[in-house]
Amino acid sequence: MKRSFLFLCMVSCSLIASAQSWSDTAAAIEKIFSRYNSNSVPGAELAISRNGQVIFSKAWGMADLEHTTPLTTNSVLEAGSVSKQFTAAAILLLEQQGKLSLDDDVRKHIPELPDYGKVITLRHMMQHTSGLKDWGSIMELAGWGRGSRAYTNEYALYVVSKQESLNNNPGDEYIYSNSNYNLLAVIVQRVTGLTLAAFTERNIFQPAGMKHTGWRDNYRKVVKDRAIAYSKSGQQYFTNMPNESAYGNGGLLTTAEDLLIWNQYYLSGKFGSPSLLPNQTATRPLNNGRRNGYGAGLVTDSINGWKAISHTGATASYRAYLEHFPEAGLSIAWLSNTSAFDNDTFNLSNAVRKLFLPDRRTARSRPANASLDSVKAVLGDTSAANMESYVGVYYSREAEATYNLVYKGGKLLLEIKPLFTFILTSAPKDVFNFPLGQIVFVRDGQKKVTELKVSISRARNVVFRKQATEVR
Repeated sequence: MKRSFLFLCMVSCSLIASAQSWSDTAAAIEKIFSRYNSNSVPGAELAISRNGQVIFSKAWGMADLEHTTPLTTNSVLEAGSVSKQFTAAAILLLEQQGKLSLDDDVRKHIPELPDYGKVITLRHMMQHTSGLKDWGSIMELAGWGRGSRAYTNEYALYVVSKQESLNNNPGDEYIYSNSNYNLLAVIVQRVTGLTLAAFTERNIFQPAGMKHTGWRDNYRKVVKDRAIAYSKSGQQYFTNMPNESAYGNGGLLTTAEDLLIWNQYYLSGKFGSPSLLPNQTATRPLNNGRRNGYGAGLVTDSINGWKAISHTGATASYRAYLEHFPEAGLSIAWLSNTSAFDNDTFNLSNAVRKLFLPDRRTARSRPANASLDSVKAVLGDTSAANMESYVGVYYSREAEATYNLVYKGGKLLLEIKPLFTFILTSAPKDVFNFPLGQIVFVRDGQKKVTELKVSISRARNVVFRKQATEVR
């Protein structure tokens, strides 16, 4: 694709009133991305199209700090959860081919999953209403979060199959869970005999012309032009790569320009025969009738008052967003190989949008602050005798992990040996908070603690049963 500013001025004349106004816009983009304008920091790619025509594409910063390799528009980065729309697209294509249905019970394809007494459909999974717990969150509770082990989709399935309960009744709530999309990748392989990587290469990437796109289905595989991902601590950058082979939930290797090619491909009706665009953006309300704006790996909620089709992404220290505004024919793709600017990522992306789309939202009055007295929590019994009742060894079949609860120095401590020790802070009776989430202790008829349940944002009520009353 041509990238000179002369070309940009020519193709954008329908959008910008004059060459000078486009020059101002380009200068504003440069200012927004100036943080990456150095040979000592990781970088970002930005590509923008209007009515299918690329009007801006540029890269800033470095792809590899160790070898001082600049990031270019051909550098390959990971797209995080932007990847989900491609997994969903594969499922929709298979439905169109008559090989499965979105209304299939997932256990038709993955009988290893427990029978929860409720039907979980592929549509529930695609739209994050299945109730399946997030396998990565379970592993985080076990002390082995994403990236700490070389996880695979098979292992993700193993973790999900160990869960004794769901987060919610299918269709009741939207709770984002990567498990849904790892399992959809497994289903693609079982239905077609091809891995998701092979199926999408043949049926999506090649037909669309996405020449720089593939999957991180084997994290050890050499990928030409791949940019390394970096986190930052103090003034020092550290490599922070997704060293796992689980994919479908994330793991798409691509460029910003390729993401624009995909947007134009499916938005112009070329994906599927007939076009699957209506299926990609179709949503279904929750069981109580409330709207769920999540479609086939695509979010259909408005942004700044404009109708939008979008998704964000984050895996290890890669960051991404891809969005399209149908009313303006505008698509924006952004990829970065650093998490160093996470606190300002929203402001950065919003600043780019506002160069092309005025904010349509009207100011709304804010509710008066509630009285602090009305939200004070009643703390539980923090006496030494009560704290001692929680002490013991707890084992979770769901997480295959052991928690040691000890009372020391007037504090209740949770140990995940040999890596972590957390201080538990008391909330209401038998409820405690800690950095990962919340713990509720369960007592029997004799008021003895028998188990604890841990809940975090994507995994509720993970059970740890008490094994002993003393820690050895």
